[in-house]
Amino acid sequence: MKSLLFLVSTVVAVGLAACSERSDPVTAGNDNQIETSKNGKQTLYRVAHLPSLGGTASSGNGIGNPGQVVGSSNLPGDLSAHASLWQNGSLVDLGTLGGPNSNVAWPGVNSRGMIVGIAETDEPGGENWSCRFFFPSATGNQCLGFVWEDGVMTAIPTWPGGINGFATEVNNRGQVVGWAENGVEDPTCNAPVVRQFRGYMLDTRSGEMTELTPLPGDSTSTGNAINERGQVVGISGECSNAVGGFSAQHAVLWEPDGTAIDIGNLGGEAWHTPMDINEQGDVVGFGNPASVPGDAFGIHAFLWTPHGGIVNLGVLDGDATSQGLGINDRGQVVGLSRGPGGDRAVLWEGGAMTDLNTLVEPSYQGTLLYAGHINDAGVITGAARDADTGEIVTFVATPHGKQ
Repeated sequence: MKSLLFLVSTVVAVGLAACSERSDPVTAGNDNQIETSKNGKQTLYRVAHLPSLGGTASSGNGIGNPGQVVGSSNLPGDLSAHASLWQNGSLVDLGTLGGPNSNVAWPGVNSRGMIVGIAETDEPGGENWSCRFFFPSATGNQCLGFVWEDGVMTAIPTWPGGINGFATEVNNRGQVVGWAENGVEDPTCNAPVVRQFRGYMLDTRSGEMTELTPLPGDSTSTGNAINERGQVVGISGECSNAVGGFSAQHAVLWEPDGTAIDIGNLGGEAWHTPMDINEQGDVVGFGNPASVPGDAFGIHAFLWTPHGGIVNLGVLDGDATSQGLGINDRGQVVGLSRGPGGDRAVLWEGGAMTDLNTLVEPSYQGTLLYAGHINDAGVITGAARDADTGEIVTFVATPHGKQ
């Protein structure tokens, strides 16, 4: 999904596994010690790197309120990656559906330990589809959304006639969102993509799968995030590249009764992509501003609130693009800003964007590349570059004073 996924993909593709400075992300640090951060302010975050499955890249893409981190880690040789769970200092390999790759590419974990993501089977996929940008190698295998619970990974079905699917998030009620192909050959698809895809909300308790209907005139949709109230955000548009570009002509919020609301955009024609929603109904994501023509990739992060509408969160000085990837119930937003010097993890708080690298302990020598998610305690996960090895590692940044 380097379409909508190609944002997180260049980042999350960056984000895939390693070790170093390993410690328990919850207990690292001394609460009674106040230091100065790299920008001269009081230390706000202490950073821990998490272990890997043996490859040279890993990423944390979600963190639950109990502190469980989910994401992906490369296997030795870096030709395949597996969905991963980090808890209590240990790494759990979630496995696959029979193929070489899997990933928790969104913040797909709830407080009950239910995890959702994407995984390849050992069957041919028929298309070069969404999942390809979240795996280190392109295999052409079928890719499906999955639910992982109590050590068991279960595939989520596609719509009738479809082959591939994708799962992004799950709430504490066990409602899963994502998108899946159906059997309709859509003329707005760009080859090799052929089939239309539609967003879904799956109730894991009843097994009922509900379509997230596109806006009038659109042919495709996705479910990207869900909150505890059952509000879902995603995209609506044409088939395009199996998520991204003109498939994200509209950013949409679906209410629990199925009502679809176009939440607006930053003025451009494409890439209007919600990525997360909190319990207040605040939405973060990214989209093209008016200055970017067509489906060129010139995205800026946005924040949409029910009462304030949509706001362009901008970029760090000297950078060209940014992405809002996660938001907590306190309204803290995390993501990345990208420029000639590469990617930098960022935090939006109190109306200002800050390079997260300036808010860490001075002893930390790595580079925080992107922040994928933030929980309600303000603990952040994402991907960093290890200063000693150059590998891409999963990090957890814990606010000073938090355990």
